[in-house]
Amino acid sequence: MQDPYDYEIHVNPGYGKKRFSSEEIRDIFVAIVVLSIAFLILYRNQTIMACLEYHLGETGRWAGLFAICFFLVVFSFLLHEFGHKFTAQKYGMWSEFRLYPVGLILTLVTSMMGFLFAAPGAVYIRGYADIEKNGKISMAGPIVNIILAAIGIAAVMTMNNSPYWLDDPAFLAILVFMMLASLNSFLAVFNLIPLGPLDGGKILTWNKVVWIGMFAIAVIEVICAYYMTSDISYYPMANPFI
Repeated sequence: MQDPYDYEIHVNPGYGKKRFSSEEIRDIFVAIVVLSIAFLILYRNQTIMACLEYHLGETGRWAGLFAICFFLVVFSFLLHEFGHKFTAQKYGMWSEFRLYPVGLILTLVTSMMGFLFAAPGAVYIRGYADIEKNGKISMAGPIVNIILAAIGIAAVMTMNNSPYWLDDPAFLAILVFMMLASLNSFLAVFNLIPLGPLDGGKILTWNKVVWIGMFAIAVIEVICAYYMTSDISYYPMANPFI
């Protein structure tokens, strides 16, 4: 647009393009590392750890679990935030991820208590967006989680051939996909709750049908993930007759 002095004003250089600042890249890196450590603490006493010990040994299991947690964070939390970021940037808005220091501490503390309140930061957006654009920007994050949960559920249903031996590589893959399905289905349901700053309220304000459809799918995925977890059976050690 033009100002009264007849020179061009660049409201957002790089309009519609995916852009990162150095500060944002730093914050993303810190958030990923902290979340990965929190998930490692959360899963350290679960079946996945015993399974990794068979494959990587007592020491290597920690590195293996951290790698899996890193994978889960990148493909769950980070892609959720990128959904918001890239959609906002598509509409020409300023959009960057920023750390929330108190949230970082809560993330680590709650993981030690046996559950996880993951709030290391969020995507901040500046610029004008009408109700429709705001709804679509908010929708982009949970959609990522719904798709990833569906992938995890489909993989488990395809690969499941219970019972497994604990040292079976297929069982390890099943556990990782179950974690992917459980985490993403929960993230989708939680973020679609129409309260406070969560995505659900903005989507509901824009389009009730879209919100109902997304929330229903997410709830079904949570139920599927829960029953898949209870349906998988395994033996505690390798078959001595093979």
